[in-house]
Amino acid sequence: MSALIFLVILLTILVGTLGYIMVIYNGLVTLKNDIDKAWSNIDVLLKQRFDELPKLIKVCEGYMQHEQKTLEAVVKARSMVNEARGDREKLQAQNALTDTLRSLFMVVERYPDLKADSVFRNLGQRISDLEDQIADRREFYNDAVNIYNIRIEQFPDLVVARFFNFSGRELWRIDPAHRQDVAVGFSHI
Repeated sequence: MSALIFLVILLTILVGTLGYIMVIYNGLVTLKNDIDKAWSNIDVLLKQRFDELPKLIKVCEGYMQHEQKTLEAVVKARSMVNEARGDREKLQAQNALTDTLRSLFMVVERYPDLKADSVFRNLGQRISDLEDQIADRREFYNDAVNIYNIRIEQFPDLVVARFFNFSGRELWRIDPAHRQDVAVGFSHI
């Protein structure tokens, strides 16, 4: 009789432990999929921005014959995005594209006729709106990554994460150059 009670207790502990491991595993899978979903939402916006760039460059080319380096930098950054593989490389390529777009819009300030062009204004506004949406989605992405990374480093989730090869994900970090103050100058027209 005591062997039967011992067996029932052992079986209950085993089933409880397996159930607990399943709950942890399923929670980690959910978090991992939340990260993929957040990245996919960003990727949709990045694709839209990517598709708008040739139109923007085409409009700028007619006005900015002397700014070929800036336009070439945007084209190069766009191709880097297209060729990027892996999360880290994709994030770096997107940050480089953001930098070149920032440079382009700063250079545009020197071309009043371009700034007045309705096609340029519409494209610029579209890209600016996409940038705002991307920034919002980055926040969701980083929240999902942060929660996931914390969970796979906390006990007992750590044990399950290591056993099933869950690995940490990279946060989308901003380039330190974006934290610098922008020089604003006023010129008389």
